[in-house]
Amino acid sequence: MTLPPYLYKYEPFSAQSLQNLKNQVIHFGSPLNFNDPYDCAISPRIKNMTDAEVERVRRYYLENPKLEEKKRIQIKMASLTALREMLLCIGQNLLNEKIQEFLRYRGVSCFSEKKDSLLMWSHYSDHCKGFCLEFSTSSELFQKIRKVCYMKEMPEIDIVSMFCDKDFDAVINDLYCTKAIEWAYEHEWRGIHNKVGTEYTYLSAALTGIYFGPDMPHAALEIIALILAGQNEHIQLWQGSRSKSNFSVEFRPVAYTPHLEAKRKGLLENKDV
Repeated sequence: MTLPPYLYKYEPFSAQSLQNLKNQVIHFGSPLNFNDPYDCAISPRIKNMTDAEVERVRRYYLENPKLEEKKRIQIKMASLTALREMLLCIGQNLLNEKIQEFLRYRGVSCFSEKKDSLLMWSHYSDHCKGFCLEFSTSSELFQKIRKVCYMKEMPEIDIVSMFCDKDFDAVINDLYCTKAIEWAYEHEWRGIHNKVGTEYTYLSAALTGIYFGPDMPHAALEIIALILAGQNEHIQLWQGSRSKSNFSVEFRPVAYTPHLEAKRKGLLENKDV
């Protein structure tokens, strides 16, 4: 997994997004609020176990000195068919339990490799009236970020590795970063936090640019520029416009000069404005 130098977060122009910008925080929200009903709630298929795999799991449990004697006898005496059914049932119940637990308690924050996607601007930035944050991935915020995998079918889980290799958390975490192929245009990466509603405070240097949607009102642009002037004067601002050659959003760098400063410097035509 090669982390791109920058990742982008699309935002609507709202009181909450402005507050987050002012406080320099990334919010880890509940996946229950996502627009994809399968997001973090997929129902993976469990790969069927061969006879050799069933025996491997049997040996693994029988070698555990902490296993209760009653369960030890049950596992030892069970036929291959009975043990296979039991293990598949245990694996499925455990997966369902972990998925529901994630949906209730874990927080997710989403980013994209793309800053010029027309669909992303439409879906996540209030129909091109919002803005997009550019983050340097060298920031501590992105040390544990995971790339989303897009698939045509539900993933298949190998529960043998879950039982014997103690790789259960890795298997489960992969599920939370798996989405339907229809969402591949998002080019998504996501951060996952143990507690939903957590706000991560980042250093001002982590935010390297802000892209304004083609339909963002100028007054909204001014508000954002004024917020940044007090805490990150080196950030690059970009004005978006609809491309005339393809279906995307194009950007040009812009500089914002506050009204009073422009007046002092004689940049305004009417000095009484």
